Amino acid sequence: MSETSRDTFRDASPDASRETFRERALKLDAADPLAPQRGLFALDDGVYLDGNSLGALPVHVPARVQDVLTRQWGELRIRSWGESGWWTAPERIGDRIAPLVGAAAGQIVVGDSTSVNVFKAVVAATRLAGEGRDEILVDATTFPTDGYIAASAARLTGHRIVPVAPDGVPAALGPRTAAVLLNQVDFRTGRLHDLPGLTAAVHAAGAIAVWDLCHSAGALPVGLDEHGVDLAVGCTYKYLNGGPGSPAYLYVAERHQAAFDSPLPGWNSHADPFGMTPDYAPADGSVRGRVGTPDIVSMLTLEAAMDVWDGVSVDAVRAKSLALTDFFLECVEAYVPAGRVTSLTPAAHAERGSQVALRCDDAEPVMRRLIERGVVGDLRRPDVLRFGFTPLYVGFADAERAARVLAEVLDEVPAG
Repeated sequence: MSETSRDTFRDASPDASRETFRERALKLDAADPLAPQRGLFALDDGVYLDGNSLGALPVHVPARVQDVLTRQWGELRIRSWGESGWWTAPERIGDRIAPLVGAAAGQIVVGDSTSVNVFKAVVAATRLAGEGRDEILVDATTFPTDGYIAASAARLTGHRIVPVAPDGVPAALGPRTAAVLLNQVDFRTGRLHDLPGLTAAVHAAGAIAVWDLCHSAGALPVGLDEHGVDLAVGCTYKYLNGGPGSPAYLYVAERHQAAFDSPLPGWNSHADPFGMTPDYAPADGSVRGRVGTPDIVSMLTLEAAMDVWDGVSVDAVRAKSLALTDFFLECVEAYVPAGRVTSLTPAAHAERGSQVALRCDDAEPVMRRLIERGVVGDLRRPDVLRFGFTPLYVGFADAERAARVLAEVLDEVPAG
């Protein structure tokens, strides 16, 4: 992150003893270079802090989708595979996502769900690793589906699953390790794991690094190419605002593409998809990650949503994300009765994603009341209040209001 980005928010935040948090929030919002992006989204008068589950709707998307339905499908029909660019959409949209995760063009293909792409990546990773390696290390704190999919992949390939906390990966690596599946940001706590260091450790052991970027892409710099990541997957309905169920993506580093052996070879990834031959011959490049017919309506909805990233720097997003979460935590400390909540999100910037997780004994009724009062976060059972800060449309006044309403709700809900 540049010093210029840091100073944008540092200079706008005078000594808290001389002004209220609300006044500081207004000054921070006035100095925010990303503030104009908020007008690109369909928002109401509430505070939406659940963009780490489902991003807000960009206001221009419905009209673009209407064109897909009425003109491209309704009028052009089958011609739209060529004339409207449907056939090339998975790679074209992948190239739009690429700069947000630090990847050069030609390495990301969009399609299928995150779970399906995790399966492709893990199985392909074991094949890339070669003979004699029969262990798959999996983040023990991972989003459950990643663990389920990896376990199934292990059964199918004859590998053994080794659950391990991310900070325990270096010690768990060995000559039997084939692949390591990790989340860059923990979905519960918002902890940011050391992608560069862990990837380097995996490579030093001769294994393949697979990263899940669901809670990092669009919120912070990733650096897939810079850090030599082998394979990565991610969803597009969180910080990328692609809409409910929007297709996920698969990154295959260029150096691995010729050897990438997908466990789900489909006609869309065939070198001659319309040849309809009985034998499979994989296409070149990222196209190998495709399977069957793309979900065109959802895919083109995502493509339209990506327009909100035009001219936006990921470094600027990261600078605002850290400033927002710092400010929210400061407001919580000032407003919330002592002992009612505990932050599970690391204070250190190098270890923090773009959300704040607060442990609260009465989390379920507290979140319910927060939502009733216009502050929308989410609950992770049994006791975690989770607040996602999407820098493109969340402001400092939102953060202050959320902390203030949280304190009011906690005063209403008896402790314990």
